[in-house]
Amino acid sequence: MAEILIADDDEATRSFASRALSGDGHNVLEVENGKRALSQIQSRHFDVLVSDLDMPELDGIGLAAHVTTHHPSLKVLLISGLGDELRRAAGFDKNKLATLSKPFTLEQLRAAVRALLAR
Repeated sequence: MAEILIADDDEATRSFASRALSGDGHNVLEVENGKRALSQIQSRHFDVLVSDLDMPELDGIGLAAHVTTHHPSLKVLLISGLGDELRRAAGFDKNKLATLSKPFTLEQLRAAVRALLAR
């Protein structure tokens, strides 16, 4: 069982992802933007951050950059409906960060999180 933080400004995506990962036995917390995600990351432990790329206040790339620098044990799954946006993640350590294009299935999300946790 892992501690997972989901950051996405789209409530439907957050809820979908939360149900999928909770169903696998993970403890999941949802937030609606990168700034709130950063606040949660600074106050408690998470194993995986699932973050949308395009969010208000602090986008997924900015959040991932902070996390990989200041919380190196936290794995990151960046999600986006814009394929070009995911290319912005190319410079990150592939052992700590993965990407997933929207729309995705429950199984694709579960598999991506399992793969990150296994790294």
